[in-house]
Amino acid sequence: MRITRLRLENLRRHRALDLELARGLTVVRGPNESGKTTIQRAIELGLTRRVTSASADIDGLRSWGAGEEARPVVRIEFEQDEEDTTKAGFVEKVFRGPKGAVKMEYDGQSIGDPALADQVLAELTGVPTEAFFRSTASVRHHEVDDVSRDEGALKDRLQASISGADRGTSRARKKLEKALYDLNTKGDKNPGRLKVAEAAVTQALAGVELGEAALAQLERDRDRLSIARERRAEADGALAERRSLLEKARQAERLVVERDAAQEKFERYRTAVAVSDELAVMGESHPAKDPLPVLRTTLAKLRAIDGRLRELRAMLSGEVEVHYEVEAPEPRSWRPVAIVAIVLILAGIALAAAGQFAVVALPGGLGVPLAMVGGGLVLALVGRRQRISATGFQRQKQMRDIDIDRRLRGRSLLEQELQEAELEFANQHVSRMEVLAAQLEGLVGREPPDTLPGRRDSAALEVDQKSGALEALGPIAKEPRARERLEVEVKDSENEVEAARDEEANARAKVEQNPVDAEEVAALAERLAQEQERQAMLQRRARVYDLTLKAIDVAERATMRTATRYLEKHMVGDLAAVTDGRYRRVRVDDASLGIQVFAPERGDWVDVTALSQGTLDLVYLAARIGLVRLVTGDRRPPLVLDDPFVTLDDDRARRALELLRRVSADFQIIYLTTSDRYDAAADLVRVLDAPTAVDKEAAGAA
Repeated sequence: MRITRLRLENLRRHRALDLELARGLTVVRGPNESGKTTIQRAIELGLTRRVTSASADIDGLRSWGAGEEARPVVRIEFEQDEEDTTKAGFVEKVFRGPKGAVKMEYDGQSIGDPALADQVLAELTGVPTEAFFRSTASVRHHEVDDVSRDEGALKDRLQASISGADRGTSRARKKLEKALYDLNTKGDKNPGRLKVAEAAVTQALAGVELGEAALAQLERDRDRLSIARERRAEADGALAERRSLLEKARQAERLVVERDAAQEKFERYRTAVAVSDELAVMGESHPAKDPLPVLRTTLAKLRAIDGRLRELRAMLSGEVEVHYEVEAPEPRSWRPVAIVAIVLILAGIALAAAGQFAVVALPGGLGVPLAMVGGGLVLALVGRRQRISATGFQRQKQMRDIDIDRRLRGRSLLEQELQEAELEFANQHVSRMEVLAAQLEGLVGREPPDTLPGRRDSAALEVDQKSGALEALGPIAKEPRARERLEVEVKDSENEVEAARDEEANARAKVEQNPVDAEEVAALAERLAQEQERQAMLQRRARVYDLTLKAIDVAERATMRTATRYLEKHMVGDLAAVTDGRYRRVRVDDASLGIQVFAPERGDWVDVTALSQGTLDLVYLAARIGLVRLVTGDRRPPLVLDDPFVTLDDDRARRALELLRRVSADFQIIYLTTSDRYDAAADLVRVLDAPTAVDKEAAGAA
């Protein structure tokens, strides 16, 4: 990453600062209190500090005299080299505690999440934290030898630079050491987890040994209890099965009743549909010429009249009835002849009988009676003919009168009779319809006719469903009197269950009366197994922790050995160039990162702390540059140097600047200084103004 422009607001001395920076070496020069250190601090905050940080040092960075709402603002515009292209972006942070805000744009993305913005910046610079940045890429002249700052994070970054991942081994080491301490502590006041587990195992083992002595009798009692429980379980199962069958039988009875009701409902609605259809057909095809409503009105009137007649007849039923009869005279032409014939026949028969029994002496014998009978028969034949003649005459006369009457009535009377006949037929038609309507109302009440087919189909579906449900119940639904039989069996099963429960209760009472608590012994055995397992687990864990810690030590030593060899290789060239070949050999300690150089005067290795301050600054500057190269990998954070050459003479300062010129080909360098001796080597020089405000009141008083 290379910073192209830095803008500050309300940050210490800089109320508003707009600073353009070069891609290589930029010298920012200014006198004391011109704000050089503030610029270095602003870069650190802009690249590593979370905007929501509420630390006191952020409030201390506010410009003097700034308003209450004024907060420090850092805006960094940058360029990032990515493979064969260079991408531009910027990040702007407003430090306002929990209300802090960030805005970042890079590679076509706009980021407003503080955590995500810091993550992207860490990926671009290769610098994970602010402390790590100040230990490597951000150098103050009084901190140039402080490479051990945040040692754990530094070692992690050294490992990451080699392995390709930040493993956090220092944090893991601390956690492992603390875990091992918690496991292995042997003190009585604060015993470790292993000691606690050992004590628990001993206590549980003693309890188990005491319980095993009397466990035999308890086992026999428990066996009896187990057998009783099995019997009770079998009885419960049989009872549950019988109850299930009984419930099915009851359900079958309910389904039969419901099916019959549904069948009756179906028949009723089926009949109602047929009656409704017949009513509809009769309503559409009534025989009268008048409309059906008119006929119904007429019939209603006639029925009212008929009802009134019935009432009058009922009122007159108690009165004396008077009949007037007038008999028509019958023809008498044949009657005298018939009477004479009958008298003669009867008289002849009587005389014959009297003579036969000698009651009366008849002159001439039976001749007179026979003559009388014969004469009577002749007169009877004559009378009969006369009667037949009279009857035929009357019939002819009646037929003639009927024919004359029919001819006299004419066409109008015939039409009137036809209308009366039609009215009578219509009356019968309407009466039939009313009968059907009454039947329909008796079947379904006043339900609308158009709903009857749906009700019929619904009832048919219900019949099918109930029949299907009955089929699903199985043979129990077809068995007659199944419910009565199962009720008896359920009662017997309940008695068996009660007996089994009594047996189980007796067995349980014996177990409970036993002074040895099998449950407690079993619990102690389980507890012993658990405590032993926990102890074994803790022992395994301690071994794993110890092996892991040793493996971390081995890996860390290997990592640090690789890192220190890398540092030694790169520091040698830089240190030799700056010291003009005086120090050509460097040795870095793998564990402490302590640095030694080979002193030609002594012919031996010496610790750099024994050298002059200027030489010490050069050694640690070379170490920092090497560390930055190592830990950031292919990332290139900007190097911010606060005049680390202040203690150097002009000759070494010149050579140090040549080193920075070479380094600036890979890293952007921002060099803060009060001297102008570095201007000639810089790609860009920015000069800061000194503060001009003075205490005039104090000067006037003096």
